[in-house]
Amino acid sequence: MAGGDKVKGYLILKDGTQYWGDIFGAQKVMAGEVVFNTSMTGYQEIMSDPSYYNQIVVMTYPLIGNYGIHHHINQSKGPIVKGFIVRESSDIYTHWNGIMSLNDYLKANDIMGLSGIDTRALVRKIRDQGTMKGIIVPEDISKEAALDLIDSAKFEDYVKAVTTPIPYDLWPLGDPVAQVAVMDFGIKRNIIRALLKRNMSLRIFPADTSFEVIEAFAPDGIFMSNGPGDPGEIPGVIQVVGQVIDAQIPTFGICLGHQLIALSLGGETVPMKYGHRGGNHPVKDLNRDKIVITAQNHGYVVTRESIEKLPVVLTHVNLNDQTVEGFRHQNKPLFSVQYHPEASPGPDDSDYLFDEFLEMILKNKKEAAKG
Repeated sequence: MAGGDKVKGYLILKDGTQYWGDIFGAQKVMAGEVVFNTSMTGYQEIMSDPSYYNQIVVMTYPLIGNYGIHHHINQSKGPIVKGFIVRESSDIYTHWNGIMSLNDYLKANDIMGLSGIDTRALVRKIRDQGTMKGIIVPEDISKEAALDLIDSAKFEDYVKAVTTPIPYDLWPLGDPVAQVAVMDFGIKRNIIRALLKRNMSLRIFPADTSFEVIEAFAPDGIFMSNGPGDPGEIPGVIQVVGQVIDAQIPTFGICLGHQLIALSLGGETVPMKYGHRGGNHPVKDLNRDKIVITAQNHGYVVTRESIEKLPVVLTHVNLNDQTVEGFRHQNKPLFSVQYHPEASPGPDDSDYLFDEFLEMILKNKKEAAKG
């Protein structure tokens, strides 16, 4: 907010640590898991990414909002975060396609922001002690009352809150070359665009769809999307993913989809201390012997030890911490990556993954026609 409109408030973490600043956007108090993102741009995409459901996002770049809010950039119906924290929020934006300020965007969507705090200190706190729950509140709410609000907040049903309630179909501009079932765990619109760009016709299914319903659609391929939360908390979905794999339908998974595939194969996922969130993570493609710059957003990771016991080949590794970023099945038409190739931080470093998915589908269709 500008000038005299500023309202003092603070972020309080579950351990009682407070960070004072200026509230902007709406004044709706919501608790969430406090995480940080290292991207310099892309704040609108970040706020509207369903994978950030139930999270308060801290941006490490010091100035946010200077190019405003645009049409067609949201990755879902609108911002999904529980709060947004920046060092400095710009009310003045300069871009030919801008339609409103960051402040007005948050206000219109009933989300509270906090600016003017030492975001470097907050991020160091999270890096040292790990991700924890927190809440942004106006100054007239006491520390004790704020902590009570954190304790009373419910953090559950992540995927259920962001998946589509009913199936729906999407068609490419060109003639469809493949029919793909998309399991929606909180899919980003850029992923849908990447699939449609390759002339795939899509049916987007709710996360709790049974294998029988998916099979009846007779898909040429199956895509498993990104999404929020702990993959181990949706065992019914893991079972369906396992049935898909057993059916040997060409399958590609991203982020949460990648984790669910690993679990269905007998792998293991564990929570990370503070996760990977940003647009600048280097990943090595072991097959191509190349480094790609990736966008990431995940708080859980597939363990390397569990992968080594499965019938899969490790294909991608994070160069910062050597965590698993991708694998391919040895005997079945199946591969997945932990990062987000559709986010284009390279900008086109990982675009080939969608091409490989289509090639895998077309190869499978050709072999089926022969047999």
